[in-house]
Amino acid sequence: MTRVLYFHGFASSPASAKITALRPLLKPHGIELDTPDLNVPSFSQLDWNAMVERAMERAQANPPQAIAGSSLGALVALEIVRRGVELPLVLIAPAIGVGAQWKTRLPEGDPVMVWNHDLNANAPIHRAFFDQMNEVDADAQPPRTRVIAFMGRRDETVPFELVEETWQRWESIGLAPGSRLVVFDEGDHGLTAYVRDIADAIVNTVS
Repeated sequence: MTRVLYFHGFASSPASAKITALRPLLKPHGIELDTPDLNVPSFSQLDWNAMVERAMERAQANPPQAIAGSSLGALVALEIVRRGVELPLVLIAPAIGVGAQWKTRLPEGDPVMVWNHDLNANAPIHRAFFDQMNEVDADAQPPRTRVIAFMGRRDETVPFELVEETWQRWESIGLAPGSRLVVFDEGDHGLTAYVRDIADAIVNTVS
């Protein structure tokens, strides 16, 4: 089997809808998704550095042929490539600028109650995590490896314009040959309606 390391998004898990939908599409191509749980040390005490450390450890323990990430998981993917895990990337609705977005939307108090997709209910998370995310700059420079990014114009979580601007900035600095931004005019943040396109990109990335 060909291994692809896949990082789920914020308030999600390895049992996410996209991962569940992608597995049967990739299996006939001999591709297995390695999906570590990034809710470390726990969702309520979520820590960016611990997330990245777990991702690095998994990449080193079970070397993949490519890395994929959804939303916040896309930032984790960018960060471990920056730290030397130089493999092709597939980014799904990457959470560019999410720290600044959260800063303007968070309610008062600590902990903060947010919708947790894995629990299908509101769940508490300490405010320190959002403070951490204000300092994350995983997208500051273009990745040194080939990257395919998927983004919906109707994304309700990450502004499409911000991702488009970031991509254009990356292009001006220099992206690896074969890199491309795929835009779905009707796509939302989940992009579950486009899992076949994402699966095809993963297949092409490792073939």
